[in-house]
Amino acid sequence: IGMAYLFWYNAVNREREGIPFTAFLTQVDGDNVKAVAVADQLLQGELRRPIAVQRDGRIRHISYFETNIVSLEGIWPKLYEHNVTVEVYPQDRQNWGGYLLLLLSPLLLLGLFFMMRQGQGGGGGKIFNIGKSKAKFFSPNTIKIKFKDVAGVHEAKEDLRDIVEFLKSPEKFKRLGAKIPRGVLLTGQPGNGKTMLAKAVAGEASVPFFSVSGSDFVEVFVGVGASRVRDLFAQARRHTPCIIFIDEIDAVGRHRGAGVGGGNDEREQTLNQLLSEMDGFTTEAGEIIVLAATNRPDVLDTALLRPGRFDRKVEVPYPDMVSREQILKIHTAKVKLSKTVNINTVARGTARFSGADLANLVNEAALLASKNSKKSIEMDDFESARDKILVGAERKTLTRTQDEIRRTAYHEAGHTLVMALHDEAQPLHKVTILSRGGALGITWYLPEGDQVSKSEAEMLAEIQVCLGGRIAEEIIYGKEQRTTGAHSDFKGATKIARDMVMNYGMSELGAVIFEAPQGQKPDYSEATAQRIDEQISKIVHNCYTDAQKLLNENKDKLETLTVELLEKETLEAREVYTLLGLEPKASVSFVKQQKPKVEDDPSEDEPKVAPAGA
Repeated sequence: IGMAYLFWYNAVNREREGIPFTAFLTQVDGDNVKAVAVADQLLQGELRRPIAVQRDGRIRHISYFETNIVSLEGIWPKLYEHNVTVEVYPQDRQNWGGYLLLLLSPLLLLGLFFMMRQGQGGGGGKIFNIGKSKAKFFSPNTIKIKFKDVAGVHEAKEDLRDIVEFLKSPEKFKRLGAKIPRGVLLTGQPGNGKTMLAKAVAGEASVPFFSVSGSDFVEVFVGVGASRVRDLFAQARRHTPCIIFIDEIDAVGRHRGAGVGGGNDEREQTLNQLLSEMDGFTTEAGEIIVLAATNRPDVLDTALLRPGRFDRKVEVPYPDMVSREQILKIHTAKVKLSKTVNINTVARGTARFSGADLANLVNEAALLASKNSKKSIEMDDFESARDKILVGAERKTLTRTQDEIRRTAYHEAGHTLVMALHDEAQPLHKVTILSRGGALGITWYLPEGDQVSKSEAEMLAEIQVCLGGRIAEEIIYGKEQRTTGAHSDFKGATKIARDMVMNYGMSELGAVIFEAPQGQKPDYSEATAQRIDEQISKIVHNCYTDAQKLLNENKDKLETLTVELLEKETLEAREVYTLLGLEPKASVSFVKQQKPKVEDDPSEDEPKVAPAGA
């Protein structure tokens, strides 16, 4: 630190160029000297305008200078006359602070050395413990989480019960020659409970638990990660039977050969050591079982995934409706609910919400109720919290003209009317012309349950719903007055049509999948690409025609719905069906259905919105 300070000080002072005393007087007479500082026989100053000086054959333009003087007697009046600021120091200024800091640097380094030793646990060379594992150790009596504390994920818990049974009574399996999986990989989207499941396994089995993140192995120093892996497994062998949990294993387990250093970088050396340790860590004293979690299993090295290392892969999907209800009951048990709150209805309206999302939903609802000084959390607080999470907070400061508000009302009425009139469309949930997030208005529909597939008719109906907003605007204002508000609607409609053609075989091209890997050349010809585009355009065009016919035949209902939206701004499904004199579809808004049977596959649907525009 001291050396750096001295180098800086000298560099700054080298910017001053020495000039003759006569040149200094010339600059004073020319009213070009702004300020001077005098210490003994050295005068340093600052010029008002840079001047050119020649040194070693080169010309430099300087603004700071220094010169030697014998005395200032005789030139005081001249400096005063030209308004030169003068500072006088009794002796030559020395950089005593810099020299003192340089002398103290060894003491500072010595103090830092002792602090690092203390931070590593004391003496005995602990500063070199950089290669020690960073895993957190939990003894069996400190883990209180059990499977009953993890709501939902029934299939995942069933797979993991084998691990628990083996850790409790390994002889039950060994007597018939069965081998328990050495490694279990938990995959799934963030927030679905992978880490909690791993802790529940340790809690059920009552065994020691080592928890570490994949990033804890990665260091800039070569060999440190591999050393930490060795130390982790060495500790685990002293506590067998036990569980090692590696969270975010993709940080260290990515495909080899693509890293820096031609496949010999620090991360790959760490992975190689992990592969070596997992190849045979059965000990006489017991077993070590490795649980790992990631939401990116596609990037993991194949050697890591082979049987013998990670023998079993457990998917932790988004919770289904029954699981969501169980999760909500756990989180709402900690808050004060109104008797009017129906947890089953909330669960139905939160498809594709992770466990973490549901916890956030309950907290947001509690915050809204507290903000409004309510005595308990009511159903409308959950509605507002869900809307905020899905599409953003209400934009109360957005300024819109009456014409823009009316156009938005027609747009959303178009979406709503197609949804209410089309037999294959999803049940309407709510429509509003209040702006949220990037949308000027929103129409919601919610699946009745956990849909695992869609029919072609349902997908075509969804496209028509997306197009209903623009069609309603054209009916009222004409094609010449079209706006940009339907951009996101067209984007959604085009995506559905593209999936129908390229992924689901729902076009004249037949039951063929056309893959186009991102950033790579498609595996089909240009002629086929043209036919794909034609089919997508045809589907969207036909849906546009059908939706246009539907709205033209019900123009009176469009006007009625728009007037009601302008008056109330937000309409629930019950109000819409009553207003239009239509028989309501089964909807989560007002029909409590029986709990559906738990399906084998996770739901692929999520709460949908049809925004009026960004």
